[in-house]
Amino acid sequence: MSLRRLDLRGFSGDRRKLADALPRPVDEQDRSSDAVAAIIAEVRAGGDTAMRTLTSRFDHVDIDELRVPAHEISDALARIPTALQEALDVAHDRILAYHAHEAADVPDDFESGGITVRHLIRPVSRVGCYAPGGRARYPSTVLMCAVPAQVAGVEEIALCVPPGPDGSIDDATLAAAAVAGVSEVYRVGGAQAIAAMAHGTESIAAVDVIVGPGNRYVAEAKRQVSGVVGVASAFAGPSEVVVIAGPETPPEYAAIDLVVQAEHGPDGLAWLITWSESAADAITEAVARITAASPRRDEINSTLSRGGYAVLVDGPEQAMAVCNVVAAEHLELMCADPASLVPLVRSAGAVFTGPWSPASVGDYVAGPSHVLPTARSARFGSALGTSDFHKRIHIVSLDRPALDRLAPHVAALATAEGLAAHAESVTWRAAAPR
Repeated sequence: MSLRRLDLRGFSGDRRKLADALPRPVDEQDRSSDAVAAIIAEVRAGGDTAMRTLTSRFDHVDIDELRVPAHEISDALARIPTALQEALDVAHDRILAYHAHEAADVPDDFESGGITVRHLIRPVSRVGCYAPGGRARYPSTVLMCAVPAQVAGVEEIALCVPPGPDGSIDDATLAAAAVAGVSEVYRVGGAQAIAAMAHGTESIAAVDVIVGPGNRYVAEAKRQVSGVVGVASAFAGPSEVVVIAGPETPPEYAAIDLVVQAEHGPDGLAWLITWSESAADAITEAVARITAASPRRDEINSTLSRGGYAVLVDGPEQAMAVCNVVAAEHLELMCADPASLVPLVRSAGAVFTGPWSPASVGDYVAGPSHVLPTARSARFGSALGTSDFHKRIHIVSLDRPALDRLAPHVAALATAEGLAAHAESVTWRAAAPR
């Protein structure tokens, strides 16, 4: 299995026609929504008992205690290899530094004509982080979710991770939880974990915000509980990448970066966009060669079979038009003069420029969170950041002259809306003795 060819050379349609011309993976939302709704209802009704039943059904392991004991988390940190411990520390410190810088941008007070509006930035109290499991382990996701929450000032951070076949959580993931200061870890996954964090069970207290990527069932569960809790970072579902390449692009670099995202597993996308037929041929061949040698070839093929394309276009500007419609999670500008294409970016979760900036660096140590919008939600969403854990509360103060000056306008508007008490709340004050 490799990249299917799509020739858009000579296509001169507008953005809407271009969107219609591009293939999309089958929309699984309708197929999974009923199943997810049933899981959420089961968790709401059955609590911990339902969580154990669902974990047995989907993860094929029987769990007595859902929460991982604190000593197992600290012991995992001591058990992992020194190199991994150092890597977790480096990643943690870089993520912390980036989000501390991001969080420091506090708006000034607004003052005009006797009215002062201040803004209070307050963190939510409790956050639920989800780190995928099953096909792979993701200690990096623990850092990418928990560290921005800590920087934001969140007091309690709960982590849900699907258990392994023996009911345990791997040491690397628990060690990352220890490094990131996670409060609680639970060995539960899937849509049922999202339901538990949203509605609460006997063991898992409900949270205010849920963050973290997952498969289509996890993403659909977050969509369904949105409103009961905050769901951050748009739609963080299966992994995606678009690589824009020219004739000068090293085929192996472009190919491995397509495989990097495809190896996460099914339902994502891996697109090559190029105006060079020879580059398309060479990169497609390299993808097939790398896939055949990969220990995760099944996961790669499951992505490429439905979401792997090599798209031929007329030039760089058309390539950017295509990628803006696709609105992928990761966009790699691996062509000559990538900086000249950056102003043309309209919709992407994160952009990586040049041959020395692979998305895998962003997955681990660049600093910004790798929890990014997928499924075209980059059209309106952004990477996970400290603001996803904050509430903005505005504080309004008026002096007496300002109230006197504005009272007639407030009263006029309130009267027009038929709200007499609204009008009287200002006219009474304006008429009060000075």
